[in-house]
Amino acid sequence: MISKMLPFLCFLLHIFYVPECQGGCAEVDSMTEAPVGQTFLLGCISCKRREEVEATTTVDWYFRPLGEEEYGHILHYDFPTATITSDHFKYRLEWFAPVKTSDTLVASLYLHNVTFNDTGTYRCTFDRILHLPVGDESFRITKYIEFTVLPKAKREKTAVIGEIMMYVLIVGLQLWLIVVLIYCYRKVSAEREAYEARQALKALKKQQADLKDNCDGINLE
Repeated sequence: MISKMLPFLCFLLHIFYVPECQGGCAEVDSMTEAPVGQTFLLGCISCKRREEVEATTTVDWYFRPLGEEEYGHILHYDFPTATITSDHFKYRLEWFAPVKTSDTLVASLYLHNVTFNDTGTYRCTFDRILHLPVGDESFRITKYIEFTVLPKAKREKTAVIGEIMMYVLIVGLQLWLIVVLIYCYRKVSAEREAYEARQALKALKKQQADLKDNCDGINLE
């Protein structure tokens, strides 16, 4: 679960620690699946087109359970306080924003101890008031997250492929090692047989030489 959240968290760090002149904010979609019993990050980001314009933002989160039509209000954020308004999510929601400000760009939530009853649609709403020289201007941004709770963590395709490749590599190395051992055994056996043949030939030649010397030493009268 932590590995799934790392790309999102790293991107958030990039958003808020790059120089302002680079305009680092970018809207990243939230993850949509989590295993039961885990902690999950419901991601919600809304960037401003003009960073120099002062603004005030409030955020509301809503939840519609699977198979139902009505949304229920679950959290309201008005700097600096996030208030949980749903008994179902009481003590399980945690406000997450890297930078706490009255004009928040990140309105993400940690959902602790995920249950199957948390499956459904989540709605994140930004109500932003821009403080312009000619007067205030308000507008609303809404984002939706279709969330599914899994009986257990779903393995990433890359992880499955990586594991298969690992087993293929292990089997391949073992087969290669067997082939090398057979080759080395045959080569050593051949060299030993050749050595024994040379030794036998030397012994035969020595015997023949000794026999010849003995024959030459016999005087026939």
